[in-house]
Amino acid sequence: MTRSTKEGFPLSKRRNVLQVSKFYYPDVGGVERVVQQLAEGMSDRHNIRILAATPKGRGERDSVNGVPIVRTSSLGTPLSMPAAPTFPIHLTRMQRGADIVHYHLPNPLSVASYFLSPTTEAKTVVTYHSDIVRQATALKAYRPFLHRFLDQADRIIVTSPNLLESSEHLSPYRGKCRVVPLSIDLDEYERPQGVPPELPVDPDRPTILFVGRLIYYKGVEYLVDAMCDVDATLLIAGDGELREKLQTRAKERSVADKVHFLGYVPNKHLHHCYEAADLFVLPSVEPSEAFGIVQLEAMAYETPVVNTDLRTGVPWVSRDSVTGQTVPPRNAQALARAINDLISDDDLLNTYGEKARKRVENEFTEATMLSRTNEVYREVLSS
Repeated sequence: MTRSTKEGFPLSKRRNVLQVSKFYYPDVGGVERVVQQLAEGMSDRHNIRILAATPKGRGERDSVNGVPIVRTSSLGTPLSMPAAPTFPIHLTRMQRGADIVHYHLPNPLSVASYFLSPTTEAKTVVTYHSDIVRQATALKAYRPFLHRFLDQADRIIVTSPNLLESSEHLSPYRGKCRVVPLSIDLDEYERPQGVPPELPVDPDRPTILFVGRLIYYKGVEYLVDAMCDVDATLLIAGDGELREKLQTRAKERSVADKVHFLGYVPNKHLHHCYEAADLFVLPSVEPSEAFGIVQLEAMAYETPVVNTDLRTGVPWVSRDSVTGQTVPPRNAQALARAINDLISDDDLLNTYGEKARKRVENEFTEATMLSRTNEVYREVLSS
């Protein structure tokens, strides 16, 4: 992970910034990865600390790459949320002396802890990563607290203009929202390092790649169905609760010979998967897929993307007829058509691939994300 450039606040005005996250590395998901990028990338400008929970078990204090972390104890993660009763106590202690407390949502635990903690002079910045989609019943009880929290926030960072426009929760607060897209470190996406793994690719057929957890909102079942009409090899990199069902589905559709489940792939090998792919497909079906950072990883390797027309940032990251194709969600036939259109036209693949890399270079680098986040910090501290 590259370090940020020395722009922004001069060292004589380093600020104390507390990042509040559900979990933190090595408990890695999309949000946790962003928090780590911000913490490590801005540590040369500010004094950064992390407050997070353990998924289950006793808490601890440690540090990762020089960033101090407090992990609170947790009884488990019902409804994907840590049951961490001491979280508000730690927040109360750690926000003392902070200039900025930066919360990452969705995280009802953080919101509840905010209201259970004494008021401080610290500015409140929120990164709103996505709406809560699956826990609809719990959302009804949580909604009033979320809106009160957003009302009191000084600035709200949103990861894409699509999410800003589509989220009903953000609508009343657009005046204090700022779009700061997620990012990748392009230096990590020049050429894969190390010995490549043995991938089940066929040199006589195009290679299609999916990367992600095998869970409900990824829509991988529609990609498996689409392979009935596609003459290519599909690599599925990732694991999850639906893996066994998807493998059974591939057998039932008679495509098991060209659909390969790789399971969890370490990052160093994942780069080889991206390089081997002719086309990347993200067939997500629910707005829980708020951005799809794996698209950026594929685009960095000049790989075009087929994605779905969700109301989130997914189709904004890789644009239809610019860096790939966008199709309706839950439509295996449309996926198959888009895949076939691209893998049958090398010139189109190359054109989209070149534009994909340029789009990442122009909009989605880590340095850009850090600089824009720092501008938000500058705004709230000068207001």
